[in-house]
Amino acid sequence: MNPLVPLFILICLPLTAIGLVLYTDTGIEPALFYASVKTFVILGAIAAAMSFGAMKLAERTKN
Repeated sequence: MNPLVPLFILICLPLTAIGLVLYTDTGIEPALFYASVKTFVILGAIAAAMSFGAMKLAERTKN
């Protein structure tokens, strides 16, 4: 298992709580909530790609 998975889960918990507050608050623009979700998804995808690349590079240099 990738070592970033538990860290990702720990980061998701407070972000989910913040997202829930943003989503249920009537004073917050819905576009702000969706922009924050899109940003988190994009940054998560970049982090996963970098982690995968580092894992493959480590495997290549180990052999």
